[in-house]
Amino acid sequence: MTDNSYTYRTAESDDAILKRIGEFIKKRRLAQNKTQVKLAEEAGMSRSTLTEFENGKRSNLLTFVQLLRALKLLHVLEIFNPEDQFSPIQLAKLEQEKRKRASSSSKGDNKPKSDW
Repeated sequence: MTDNSYTYRTAESDDAILKRIGEFIKKRRLAQNKTQVKLAEEAGMSRSTLTEFENGKRSNLLTFVQLLRALKLLHVLEIFNPEDQFSPIQLAKLEQEKRKRASSSSKGDNKPKSDW
């Protein structure tokens, strides 16, 4: 993301963001050729709730998740999965600790050899 894009997003009002999310849902609904009635039914909500959500007027996180699930778009939420992040120094140390070779199996092998 460029600095300009980030500045634009932070300057955007909450209402504008909700409207953009509603437009996202509407575009995906239309791309899947679903009516508002059909999607609302699949998401377990009324058509008026969906209409208001698509217009950026009535929204909450549960409604958003229900719509993503009904549209089979839950992967959109992958960005919220926490990932371990390492500094470049930590990564270098981890790389140094990785095995470079397999050790010989004869080390520490104190079993007597057979007389055969």
